[in-house]
Amino acid sequence: MERIVTPPRFDWQEKVESSGMNYHTIDGQTYWDETAYYSFSSSEIDQLESATAELHEICIRAAEKVITQKLYDKLMIPPQAIPLIERSWENDEPSILGRFDLAYDGHSPPKMLEYNADTPTALLEASVIQWFWLRERFPEADQFNSIHEKLIEGWKDLAQNLAQPLFFGCVKDAPEDFGNLEYLRDTAIQAGIQTELVSVEDLGYDSINNQYVDTRDNVIASIFKLYPWEWLMNEFFGRYLEKSGIIMIEPAWKMILSNKGILPIVWDMNPRHPNLLEASFDAGHFSDNFVSKPLLSREGANITIHSNGSVKDFEGSYGGNGLIYQELARMPSMGGNYPVIGSWMIYGEPAGIGIREDTGEVTTNASRFVPHLFS
Repeated sequence: MERIVTPPRFDWQEKVESSGMNYHTIDGQTYWDETAYYSFSSSEIDQLESATAELHEICIRAAEKVITQKLYDKLMIPPQAIPLIERSWENDEPSILGRFDLAYDGHSPPKMLEYNADTPTALLEASVIQWFWLRERFPEADQFNSIHEKLIEGWKDLAQNLAQPLFFGCVKDAPEDFGNLEYLRDTAIQAGIQTELVSVEDLGYDSINNQYVDTRDNVIASIFKLYPWEWLMNEFFGRYLEKSGIIMIEPAWKMILSNKGILPIVWDMNPRHPNLLEASFDAGHFSDNFVSKPLLSREGANITIHSNGSVKDFEGSYGGNGLIYQELARMPSMGGNYPVIGSWMIYGEPAGIGIREDTGEVTTNASRFVPHLFS
């Protein structure tokens, strides 16, 4: 595993925009960064793929334990969410994607930092944008990237049991979310699914017929929502989800896996597993060299790093909902950058990686996406 500096394509902005990525620069800072790339050996890619598959199985078993042993309080999951979780689990409601964040240096086994199981983004850049970069810059090389093909095949399989049209929704005025959503919708269309686009703000509920509708009163029987479950549970129309019978992707049981409370549970079930970091609900479990994380947070918000007697806080708006404590991962520093590997599960199979890097040890919303290849 190496980080290699390389000149960007002179017209890279136009090229990524032509593939649907209009958020390549965020707040004046480069997000899609092709001034470097990460190079892997085929054996390193095999290790990442194997670890991702293993971690997925571990997490599914942990979700089952939470449900069967009613461990919802540990994750501070609200009571109104429990029937939805259990119905979606018992009915095997469909899941199309998830992303593990891994610490990896090419030598030690990949370590799971967390599982973005509900609303993972950085999908368009991992699937299409870095693939086109590879074909133009290094056509003889390969890339761990079958995301696009696996999405289409997954949608084809799901189409047999989905009410159509399948709606796709996210919030308004969120370019990154919209770019990812439109890419996912495009893969569903390629799979032969009839789709519609809706803003989360425009979702309505017909209380007479117990069904969700859009602004034109079209019935929404199934929807892929790029919108966190915990937000839905705190909103007025969230109280009708069970009654309506609406199918939501990702399903409600993903509330368990997207909650960082799953990290101590998977550790307790698999102590000293080579792909796991030790984790606990107990604030006194570690004396030093650990990280505290809110049960629900994104982009490094509200994380605190305890390292060699020093404490570093990262601000955010996710405080007050419980904490877990996790062993401090040994993040590799490559040219002064700390990479985190986002390893994608698409319809139950490892499908590829995307890499975010930062000059700090925590990946934030300002961290850059850097492409990769292997040979």
